[in-house]
Amino acid sequence: MKAIVLNQESFEFEVTEVDKPKVEPNEVLIKLKASAINHHELWSLQDKNIKSNSDIILGSDGSGIIEQVGSLVNNFKKDDEVILNPSLNWGTSAQVQDENYEILGFPTQGTFAEYICLDQQYIHLKPKHLSFQEAAAIPLGGLTAYRALFSKGKIESNHKILITGIGGGAALFAFNFAKAIGAEIYVTSGTQDKLSKAIDLGAKDGVNYKDKSWETELKNEAKGFDIIIDSAAGAGFSHLTDLAKPGGRIVLFGRTAGNIPHINPKTIFWKQLTIYGSTMGSTEEFKKMINLIESKEIRPVIDSIYAPNEINIAFSKMKKTEQFGKIVIDLEKF
Repeated sequence: MKAIVLNQESFEFEVTEVDKPKVEPNEVLIKLKASAINHHELWSLQDKNIKSNSDIILGSDGSGIIEQVGSLVNNFKKDDEVILNPSLNWGTSAQVQDENYEILGFPTQGTFAEYICLDQQYIHLKPKHLSFQEAAAIPLGGLTAYRALFSKGKIESNHKILITGIGGGAALFAFNFAKAIGAEIYVTSGTQDKLSKAIDLGAKDGVNYKDKSWETELKNEAKGFDIIIDSAAGAGFSHLTDLAKPGGRIVLFGRTAGNIPHINPKTIFWKQLTIYGSTMGSTEEFKKMINLIESKEIRPVIDSIYAPNEINIAFSKMKKTEQFGKIVIDLEKF
């Protein structure tokens, strides 16, 4: 089969031929139709921190059609249209992942390929209102946003929400989920174009975090936030504690702006804030996320679609933070 394999010297991707995976008794073989890219893979490219004696096929997001089922599979059949859950070996705790936890793509072969074999517990029927490309855009970003908003943030319809760095996949899923339950949403971005697009989608207002007065603008406009969803961290994180309402919750699931240099502890304890770290989510949360998407007929925001041989261009676009929505790889163009 054809696959997009990571060159472990240049840390760029190459389309090449690899062996087609064999189906184990509890697994299904999926002919992948589409995948999508994430900062999770971009960090691996930038950090150059993964090595293997065999081919490395990254990719956490994917959707496709079941071509073969293992002898012990009883929940699926050939020709089922499915979406993949990339959150593997979560464990039994709802609070935190197990020590054996991993995200699909490494060391387990990922979705940048024509085919993938995966245990049936990580397979779900594709929501019928979504195309394969839309479905492929969901898994990692959607699950991350769902856990951050619902399990950690405890969002309710009367809450006022701030989502930083609107334009990224997980941020836009958080936006769509919050919008679906009726919360009031504010956003930040480094470009006016992305702010305008978010307001067109239903944001109450947005500010450019490159402006010196962005925190004051938000404070005057919104009067504080019940929940703040952040994927950047960095120097601006301390402003989020000022923007949170007393008793508010800040949920962090990314590091695109780097380490957090300074926070005033008095602000945290006097306002009785809760700061949560959040990563991906459990199998149960993935099921709930899919149910929400189906019941509200939520569609992901897709920025652009690339062929497999254009994947390095796609990651270059993500590195420059030029996207508004998910960047999808059309695997039917192998």
